[in-house]
Amino acid sequence: MSTVLTGRRFEEVVVGEQLPEVVLPLTVYRLVMAAGSNRDFNSIHHNTEYARSTGAEEMYANTSFLMSSWERLVRDWCGSTGRIRAIRGFRMRSFNFVGTTMRVLGEVTTSRIEQGPSGPVGVVEIAVRCEGPNGTTVGPGTVEVLLPVEMSHNEENA
Repeated sequence: MSTVLTGRRFEEVVVGEQLPEVVLPLTVYRLVMAAGSNRDFNSIHHNTEYARSTGAEEMYANTSFLMSSWERLVRDWCGSTGRIRAIRGFRMRSFNFVGTTMRVLGEVTTSRIEQGPSGPVGVVEIAVRCEGPNGTTVGPGTVEVLLPVEMSHNEENA
């Protein structure tokens, strides 16, 4: 049984294209499940009282959850044909508190073809950031994605 990958091809990419945003309401349930799933048992991510005792206004999303939100944005856009090669510039500027809504936004900034071991591969760089009620909370950074190049394009460059 073979698996057919579906999703975006390099030829479909347009520099300047805005990726469909991901909107994540940061509920207690979501933060507790995220912290538990990535084994981050620091109480600042699931206990309001403890988070406040550290000076934070409320419990807040952990790094793994935030980074996975960048991956979700990119994977929703490229489908199973894309492969994330790098994430750069991921830095937390401020907390993403429970009770707020986080938006994950991206824009295609560059695209190019590189020669891979099996032939040409499309390389796409996407500027990504998370935003909360007070602006950018994480990033901006870059996610670099590899996408397949159509056969007709491969034959032209052979």
